[in-house]
Amino acid sequence: MTVPVNPDCDIADINSAPPLPETFGYRELNDDGAAGSSALASETALAISYNGISQAVMMVTPGHLEDFVNGFSLSNDIVHSLNEIHDITLSESDGSRHAAVTLSNRAFWALKKYRRRLAGTSGCGICGVEAIEQALPRLTPLRPVPPPPAARLHDLRRHIREVQQLAQGSGALHAALYVDPEGVVRLCREDIGRHNALDKLIGAMAQARINPREGFVAITSRCGLELVQKAVRARFGTLISLSAPTAMTVQWARRHKLNLIHLPHRSPPRLYSPAP
Repeated sequence: MTVPVNPDCDIADINSAPPLPETFGYRELNDDGAAGSSALASETALAISYNGISQAVMMVTPGHLEDFVNGFSLSNDIVHSLNEIHDITLSESDGSRHAAVTLSNRAFWALKKYRRRLAGTSGCGICGVEAIEQALPRLTPLRPVPPPPAARLHDLRRHIREVQQLAQGSGALHAALYVDPEGVVRLCREDIGRHNALDKLIGAMAQARINPREGFVAITSRCGLELVQKAVRARFGTLISLSAPTAMTVQWARRHKLNLIHLPHRSPPRLYSPAP
């Protein structure tokens, strides 16, 4: 997909890899009061609109924003394929970003219908049955694939540290990675938000036309239910988490035929789904 050039900003800058962390000075709170400096992760507000209608404002790490918009649209069931996204125009103003997305007529009609349904709720805006349906959506189960061999996971933590370029300098960043069937890390996306990192990876994989059933995706963050839902919607075969999953996460992974593996620090990989 090509991103139209907005005359008010430099698209190459705001859609490229994230900028290097900015360095800030500090003084230690002890008797010495020594001064130092530290690189800190960047974040910005990104507003997303579809066909001129505002949809969401997210705090994200700048960079790979087109990947994020694509992945966000796919993993939130706004579109079913990138063919339904006709254009993305990225712009910048006063330090914040805006993504103006043009959807196909079918996708936009479905989105407007969903928004009208939510508009009928009371009080908080989204509550009761509507909130339950949004938090626990009905998803199409996957076609099972074999989990990766244990040898593919050897030294995975070390490989992840090597490719997490931003986190090496500042910390405070989650990562989502795609590892191909040969065990090679093909894509890595980092963000202050764990959902954002996975959305960026989903968008990058879709743009590269990678078959999500092959290889596996690894995440450095806690594996919550919403990340499994994104994985199922993206049609992943296997999701690997460096942090332990919750009970509901395992239940949903098993129900939807997603391979779910936890990679502890000093223990062998644990295959939670499919059930042993």
